Amino acid sequence: MNIPPQIKSLLAQMRSAGYEAYLVGGCVRDLLLGREPKDWDITTIAKPEEILRIFPSGKYENSFGTVLVPMKSLLSDQDEQESGVVEITTYRSESRYQDHRHPEEVKFEDELDKDLERRDFTINALALGLDIEAASPEIIDLFGGQKDLRQRIIRAVGEPEERFKEDGLRLLRAIRLSAELDFALEPKTERAISKLAGSLKFIAPERIRDELIKIFQSPRPSEAVARLASLKLLNYIIPELVQAIGVNQNRHHIHTVFKHCLLSLKYCPNPDWRVRLAALLHDIGKPRVKKMQGTEATFYNHDILGAKMTEKILRRLKFSQADSAQVVNLVRNHMFYYNVGEVTEASVRRLIAKVGKENLRDLIDLRIADRLGSGVPKAKPYKLRHLEYLLDKVQSDPVSVKMLKINGHDLMELLKIPPGPVLGAILDVLLSEVIEDPARNNRDYLSLRAVEIFASDWQSGRQQAKNVIAVRRQNDEAAIKAVHWVK
Repeated sequence: MNIPPQIKSLLAQMRSAGYEAYLVGGCVRDLLLGREPKDWDITTIAKPEEILRIFPSGKYENSFGTVLVPMKSLLSDQDEQESGVVEITTYRSESRYQDHRHPEEVKFEDELDKDLERRDFTINALALGLDIEAASPEIIDLFGGQKDLRQRIIRAVGEPEERFKEDGLRLLRAIRLSAELDFALEPKTERAISKLAGSLKFIAPERIRDELIKIFQSPRPSEAVARLASLKLLNYIIPELVQAIGVNQNRHHIHTVFKHCLLSLKYCPNPDWRVRLAALLHDIGKPRVKKMQGTEATFYNHDILGAKMTEKILRRLKFSQADSAQVVNLVRNHMFYYNVGEVTEASVRRLIAKVGKENLRDLIDLRIADRLGSGVPKAKPYKLRHLEYLLDKVQSDPVSVKMLKINGHDLMELLKIPPGPVLGAILDVLLSEVIEDPARNNRDYLSLRAVEIFASDWQSGRQQAKNVIAVRRQNDEAAIKAVHWVK
């Protein structure tokens, strides 16, 4: 098992001080699955004040027996850049969860068994002890967690309904773990999730948001959302999306609105959770604007209404303003027009100004997701590749005086000349020289050369410059076209 030396050292120090200590929870699960743990949690018989005596750099600022020890305090001087913390928690039991999250009573225990009994799922109720003298690590498994790992099952510890009543977020966490690990839900656990779905009403939206982000970052987000819908959890998270279930579309779509949204999420080529969320929500406005039935149904302005609905949903779930703005922007503009022959460089520049240069690739990935979610065979047809070519062309603006570190206004002040052909000629000559040697593109050099060109035969120099620029423009455009396979 690939356990960092500082974690081994921490456990050794605890045991040397006379206290039992075990790795516990998700880090043990991930180690047994051959995954790299994201967090390191330790449970121990030591009380918080005893932990702090061993690790004086730790912080104890809660009433649940958890001490936070900085990772860098466990390392040698040359490794001081290490970040993060290790959570060390005293064995404890909990009782009476009237608010579906916080126990009314927390009791420190002297036995590991009591601590493992309070955990959510069997695969998270595993403890691992590291004894330097032992030939292999000691694994404590009281609830069949190793068997469930082998069988790829999410099973609640003990009675599922009791575990979910303790913390309603566990309903959502079960779905998230299933999506992350590609595990099935044990039938009794699954029935309890469906029965207690309404418990999500009592969970803080920030906690739901964080689980949703992890779902969209997982390898199988569409499967998770489908399960959220089938188990009625989606009714308490995004009820607007539930309204899309069973809503048929028109002759351009073979799937219902909800299935199309799921498939768009499934085939989204972008791993960014914001783009994936936009893929799921991009048609959320369709059920509310649908007119007529059958193959002639219309959904006019669903993108505009969908953006407003998305903004409301993300505000309700306490997403950050920046994340919300990005997702809403994608939903609002997912219908952008791009027919070859009709889309000009000027219109592409307007699109850039409208959606933001930083969002263009995400917008194209959303269009690809939309197409694949509609059941079309080609994710990226010629006209979409042609749009990418135009985007690259106008973004880089190859062989343009705009790339110079000096502009026409600067030259008019420097040379005391009005606008006219002389000004254009000097800029062309400067550009041709920068094309040949980009290092020349600095204000001092360009100012000196402008004075020299103005005093020389700038007319003949301009023609030579135009020849250089024309060749470079032709080569650059051919290269960009080749990248996108367009003519």
